[in-house]
Amino acid sequence: MIDSQEEKQYWKQNMRLILALLSVWAFVSLGAGIVFVKFFNQVPFFNLPFGFWMAQQGAIFIFVLLIFIYAWRMDKIDHQHHLDE
Repeated sequence: MIDSQEEKQYWKQNMRLILALLSVWAFVSLGAGIVFVKFFNQVPFFNLPFGFWMAQQGAIFIFVLLIFIYAWRMDKIDHQHHLDE
Protein backbone atom coordinates (compact mmCIF):
# COMPACT_ATOMS: atom_id res chain seq x y z
CA MET A 1 0.00 0.00 0.00
CA ILE A 2 1.29 3.45 -0.83
CA ASP A 3 0.92 6.48 1.42
CA SER A 4 -1.01 9.61 0.55
CA GLN A 5 2.01 11.68 -0.56
CA GLU A 6 3.35 8.92 -2.79
CA GLU A 7 -0.13 8.35 -4.21
CA LYS A 8 -0.39 12.05 -5.10
CA GLN A 9 3.00 11.91 -6.80
CA TYR A 10 1.96 8.78 -8.73
CA TRP A 11 -1.22 10.40 -10.03
CA LYS A 12 0.61 13.63 -10.83
CA GLN A 13 3.05 11.70 -13.03
CA ASN A 14 0.20 9.70 -14.56
CA MET A 15 -1.81 12.83 -15.43
CA ARG A 16 1.25 14.61 -16.82
CA LEU A 17 1.89 11.66 -19.14
CA ILE A 18 -1.75 11.52 -20.23
CA LEU A 19 -1.85 15.27 -20.96
CA ALA A 20 1.39 15.10 -22.95
CA LEU A 21 0.16 12.18 -25.06
CA LEU A 22 -3.25 13.81 -25.57
CA SER A 23 -1.48 16.95 -26.77
CA VAL A 24 0.41 14.92 -29.37
CA TRP A 25 -2.83 13.19 -30.35
CA ALA A 26 -4.63 16.54 -30.76
CA PHE A 27 -1.83 18.02 -32.85
CA VAL A 28 -1.65 14.99 -35.11
CA SER A 29 -5.38 14.57 -35.60
CA LEU A 30 -6.40 18.23 -35.81
CA GLY A 31 -3.18 20.02 -36.65
CA ALA A 32 -1.49 17.83 -39.22
CA GLY A 33 -4.67 16.43 -40.72
CA ILE A 34 -6.91 19.52 -40.84
CA VAL A 35 -5.51 22.88 -39.68
CA PHE A 36 -2.02 22.82 -41.23
CA VAL A 37 -2.84 20.49 -44.12
CA LYS A 38 -2.12 23.11 -46.81
CA PHE A 39 1.28 23.83 -45.31
CA PHE A 40 2.14 20.13 -44.93
CA ASN A 41 0.91 19.33 -48.44
CA GLN A 42 3.86 21.31 -49.82
CA VAL A 43 6.15 18.50 -48.62
CA PRO A 44 6.11 15.29 -50.68
CA PHE A 45 6.13 12.07 -48.67
CA PHE A 46 6.13 8.70 -50.47
CA ASN A 47 4.97 10.54 -53.63
CA LEU A 48 1.96 11.94 -51.74
CA PRO A 49 1.39 15.32 -50.09
CA PHE A 50 2.43 14.99 -46.45
CA GLY A 51 -0.80 16.52 -45.08
CA PHE A 52 -2.90 14.02 -47.01
CA TRP A 53 -0.69 11.14 -45.87
CA MET A 54 -0.90 12.24 -42.23
CA ALA A 55 -4.70 12.49 -42.39
CA GLN A 56 -5.05 9.06 -44.01
CA GLN A 57 -2.19 6.90 -42.73
CA GLY A 58 0.23 8.76 -40.51
CA ALA A 59 -2.29 9.54 -37.78
CA ILE A 60 -3.05 5.84 -37.36
CA PHE A 61 0.65 5.03 -36.95
CA ILE A 62 1.05 7.84 -34.42
CA PHE A 63 -1.99 6.70 -32.42
CA VAL A 64 -0.68 3.13 -32.18
CA LEU A 65 2.74 4.48 -31.20
CA LEU A 66 1.11 6.59 -28.44
CA ILE A 67 -0.50 3.45 -27.00
CA PHE A 68 2.87 1.71 -26.79
CA ILE A 69 4.53 4.79 -25.29
CA TYR A 70 1.80 5.04 -22.65
CA ALA A 71 2.15 1.37 -21.68
CA TRP A 72 5.96 1.61 -21.56
CA ARG A 73 5.98 4.79 -19.45
CA MET A 74 3.25 3.54 -17.09
CA ASP A 75 5.30 0.38 -16.47
CA LYS A 76 8.20 2.61 -15.43
CA ILE A 77 5.98 4.80 -13.24
CA ASP A 78 4.37 1.73 -11.62
CA HIS A 79 7.82 0.26 -10.93
CA GLN A 80 9.04 3.57 -9.49
CA HIS A 81 6.13 3.60 -7.02
CA HIS A 82 6.36 -0.15 -6.29
CA LEU A 83 2.99 -0.89 -7.88
CA ASP A 84 4.23 -3.42 -10.40
CA GLU A 85 3.68 -7.11 -9.97
